[in-house]
Amino acid sequence: MTYQIPATLLEIHESHLTGFKPLVDSDYWRVALLNFEPALTPQRLSEFQRHNESDEVFVLLSGCCILFLGDGEDAVTQIFAQEMEPFKLYNVRRRAWHAHTLSEDAKLLIVENRNTSRANSPRIKMTPEQHAEILRLTRQMWKEP
Repeated sequence: MTYQIPATLLEIHESHLTGFKPLVDSDYWRVALLNFEPALTPQRLSEFQRHNESDEVFVLLSGCCILFLGDGEDAVTQIFAQEMEPFKLYNVRRRAWHAHTLSEDAKLLIVENRNTSRANSPRIKMTPEQHAEILRLTRQMWKEP
């Protein structure tokens, strides 16, 4: 038996485009996919961001991802790295500086407040020392020479 489920009951979304793609916006939250894009390689990472009004949830669906978390209020004073495991939920807390690097086959599910935008999500440039630390941590975690 073949039948069409009404769109009022079910939506189905996917994305194979590079980068961030919101898929579902509800009254209060957004679900998006983040696929690899060249700007997310460790060599090209250049800034940290934080969300002042929302936690942000990441779930690794495929590939590899390292979350970089920065301690500090107005500047990142210490960098921590967390290699993500598939299908585990990682909740980056509100106001936590963060960045991430992805392998070319990576796909992340992201859940955040619907009103998350550049207006309430400041960004700061990485210093050369911070970028060097990101590269060092990536080489160490991904066992690169």
